[in-house]
Amino acid sequence: MGSIEIIFKIAGIGLLTAIISQILKQTGKDEMGTMATLAGLIIVLVMVLGLITDLFQTIKSMFNFF
Repeated sequence: MGSIEIIFKIAGIGLLTAIISQILKQTGKDEMGTMATLAGLIIVLVMVLGLITDLFQTIKSMFNFF
């Protein structure tokens, strides 16, 4: 994946999560807004974790460890 593509995906998830959270908070469902924000955060963390795994695999193959 291109680096710009990942940045746009993360930004899109952040915007969508913020909008959903604000809508839920305005309707009086603060707990659901918090859960939506938490779900967005977990999705982004899983994406970043995959990128970090790829980075370590690249570094490992570059230096021929093991």
